[in-house]
Amino acid sequence: MALTIYVYTCACTNTVRGHHRATCKLRSQMALYQLNRAVTVLTLLTIFLTSSPPSARASAASAAAKSLHFSLFQHETINKTAYIIVEGIPGTGVVSQTTTPFGTLYAYQDPMTVSANRSSKVVGIVEGTSVSTSFDGLQSISIAKITLDLKRHKGSVSVVGGTHNTKPSEHPVVGGTGDFLFVQGTVTSSPIDLRGLTVTYRIKFDLYWPPYVIKS
Repeated sequence: MALTIYVYTCACTNTVRGHHRATCKLRSQMALYQLNRAVTVLTLLTIFLTSSPPSARASAASAAAKSLHFSLFQHETINKTAYIIVEGIPGTGVVSQTTTPFGTLYAYQDPMTVSANRSSKVVGIVEGTSVSTSFDGLQSISIAKITLDLKRHKGSVSVVGGTHNTKPSEHPVVGGTGDFLFVQGTVTSSPIDLRGLTVTYRIKFDLYWPPYVIKS
């Protein structure tokens, strides 16, 4: 868009006749009007170019973004769904059911149900391994793949991170498959029953898809 501004100058002197003075004054007023109009157009154009596109992009991103939040329950039974592969080195404080010696390698394939009741509907399987990394036997590094068969979402979510045996542990999501492709977020594991051979964990999912992912 090109704007042409005409600036009129007048060489009127005191000897110019009256109607010439009037013509000169009129031309000056027209030039000032055109200048003000051009400044107004430029100002509006600048506001449009700098303000509208980001707003539009923000609206589009907000509309495209998607999240999913829910909880399931993991049930782990020693020597049935979970096994110690390598015994670790006993360290200070390794005296209870909730601790494993430093360096212990552990593998599991546990069912996930819709409630804390073990007999409730199974909607997922969590497969993983962990290595005890603290000398008190309470913490480990865990890697897991969680396969889900939900009503509207099917696929897997992979996580990795630190786990505390008796406290809630937040694990970052590092990838997904199926309906969870490109997913981000966290999976939080919280022990709710550590008594007996079967222990139960509440698994909370906070999943987010990036705005650039178009879901069908």
